Amino acid sequence: MDDKRLLSLDAFRGLTIAAMILVNFPGNDAHVFKPLSHTHWWGISFTDLIAPFFLFIVGVSISFAYSRRLEAGAKPSSMYSKILIRAGKIFALGMFLNTIGLIENFSWEEVRWTGTLHRIAIVFLLCSVLFLHTNWKQQGIIGAIILIAYGVAMTTIATPGYGKVMLEPGINLAAWVDQQFLPGKMWQGNWDPEGILSTFPSLVTTITGMLVGTCLLSKRTQEQKIIMLYAGGFVSFIMGIIWNWQFGLNENLWSSSFVLFTSGLAAMTLASAMYCIDVLGYRKWANFGIIYGMNAIIVYTLGDLLAPIFYGIPWGELPLNQLFFQGATQIGFAPNVASMTFSLMYVGVNFIPAYILYQKNIFIKI
Repeated sequence: MDDKRLLSLDAFRGLTIAAMILVNFPGNDAHVFKPLSHTHWWGISFTDLIAPFFLFIVGVSISFAYSRRLEAGAKPSSMYSKILIRAGKIFALGMFLNTIGLIENFSWEEVRWTGTLHRIAIVFLLCSVLFLHTNWKQQGIIGAIILIAYGVAMTTIATPGYGKVMLEPGINLAAWVDQQFLPGKMWQGNWDPEGILSTFPSLVTTITGMLVGTCLLSKRTQEQKIIMLYAGGFVSFIMGIIWNWQFGLNENLWSSSFVLFTSGLAAMTLASAMYCIDVLGYRKWANFGIIYGMNAIIVYTLGDLLAPIFYGIPWGELPLNQLFFQGATQIGFAPNVASMTFSLMYVGVNFIPAYILYQKNIFIKI
């Protein structure tokens, strides 16, 4: 099975990016529907699913891309340079977005070295190399060891300076590691949601995607694959709920329960997309996601680059988002509805370059 022909995967990828733009760019930060904002700490919302879903998709794509090359007789060492270059490009793109606002008053101390693209780059690099040198059973064992080790470390090792286990913001073991070793500025002052220690369980999110990719590339029938994704996803989902009783669902810590919970949901979501798009043939409604998904990283980057036009530059006295929000609420829109409406419009704005690239058969792989 080829990832170019599995339209459900492209649709899933594109809708995930569209959702990422939707939640990242509300019309008004103070008026956001609860599911469209991250949970403060414990628990999970719709927004908390987006990043793990994308890392899961990265894992599926790794399986598809490198399985074919290995089957064609390519040696793993022949792929190292391309993997490293691609990871470097994604990381550099993340650094560009992090520093573009510091041009006038640049300072290395103000540079953030972490972020969504940074984590994608690191996870892609490590998981790609892992895939080239292990089979699916070994990948599953490695993933399990990482989750157990991380869970044990976070819930049994006392935070230095406190003398006891702490799991609250800025005073947990992951935050302490970042405070000691992470250069530059952290997202939340003294801790970072994409920090060093939490990157390890995020690798497992991508490993679960690799396992799913291996299943999809097997000789099983499409019906069997969909059933396996539903069954495996449900088991992972339930395991995440059970582990949540001991090490709660937490995106900022990327807790072990969070990995299993979100990977299970991602597998079942992909299975649903496969059934609707690839089996039943309902493709028209999926075209939006497919178009977004064919240039996912580029569209995500454009979302940040276009933001100053809509959120920063004054059009008269106010930026466009504030003008729209003010006007919409004055004519009777509820504040949250007005905010979300502008977000949806911004998703549509970013769809335009994605559509142009798609129409011209230009697919930019960073």
